[in-house]
Amino acid sequence: MARHKPSVSVESAGKLLSMSEMQAWDAERAKVRIAGFERLPGALLPILHALQEEFGYIHPDATPLIASALNLSRAEVHGVISFYHDFRHSAPGRHVLRICRAESCQAMGCDALIDHVEKHAGIKLGETTPDGALTVEQVFCLGNCALSPAVMMDGEPYGRVSPGVADFLIESCRRTQ
Repeated sequence: MARHKPSVSVESAGKLLSMSEMQAWDAERAKVRIAGFERLPGALLPILHALQEEFGYIHPDATPLIASALNLSRAEVHGVISFYHDFRHSAPGRHVLRICRAESCQAMGCDALIDHVEKHAGIKLGETTPDGALTVEQVFCLGNCALSPAVMMDGEPYGRVSPGVADFLIESCRRTQ
């Protein structure tokens, strides 16, 4: 039995793109991405990841498209989207700063780092700057515990992050369009 191959390259699987590399929501493009995975066993999560990779978030109009393709209820699809914190419900900024809040990072001062980032960026966790340059998110383990506190900027990990390093990362987001 031949296995269906998804329409995502190995190089792009799991790659975090900055918002400037992502596409604006397009239902027809979403249908193509869904069709690339719908025959896989357990296709829902791969489809959701593919849509978020393509558009930066899971657009509300994707729910009925996915439900129809997989013969699931809209509630089932919505339940999975809302259960996993990594799936966004709105478009992120051009850059995404994820701050680890796991135990090791807590012990090494992530709460003070979060306070500093919120003040410097002018937004709270889960928000995007008014200019759309930066979204700040929390995550509960980046796997960089030996270098706590840790952050990830557009998929690039940083360890032993001081307020000065955080400021540099935030300012670099503001400079790049």
